[in-house]
Amino acid sequence: MNLTKSDLVFLALAIVGGGFCWWQGGLPLVGAGFAEAGWLLMIVLPQLAAGLLMGGLISRLVGREKVAALLGAQSGMRGLILASAAGAITPGGPFTSFPIVHALWVAGADAGALIAYLTAWALIGLNRLIVWELPLMGAEFTLIRTLACLPLPIVAGLIARALVRLPIFTMRKAPAE
Repeated sequence: MNLTKSDLVFLALAIVGGGFCWWQGGLPLVGAGFAEAGWLLMIVLPQLAAGLLMGGLISRLVGREKVAALLGAQSGMRGLILASAAGAITPGGPFTSFPIVHALWVAGADAGALIAYLTAWALIGLNRLIVWELPLMGAEFTLIRTLACLPLPIVAGLIARALVRLPIFTMRKAPAE
């Protein structure tokens, strides 16, 4: 098992948090934290497993050449529009969208398309729009907000493609599978 820098940061934060719990309430508070984490894991695990399965299936069903052609660096505006549309129609939370993004990254999508996907998922999300925003805020507000947000995923994707070309960013490829 290879630990990444982010793994080590989260491990350090967990240890520091556990230390504060121990200092504030001793073993009972640390135990309560572990119990809460266990319950959260039981709630999140089915969603996470489904998202990882979807990501794994996407990476196996869609060929690398096809993903690179549709969503790679050479896909241009078409790739950003396609990624934005896919993000807007993806239901669910981060346990669904991020495994899909990872699978697309490994399969050859570029940072611009992936950021357009995530931006559309977060800002436009048709599922949330229909279930929450339209009933609670009304049609006029929903239409205005949606129209205002439509160009943002593409703008974010264009900015991401420009940033990736800067010399300070060296992570241009997906991690090895």
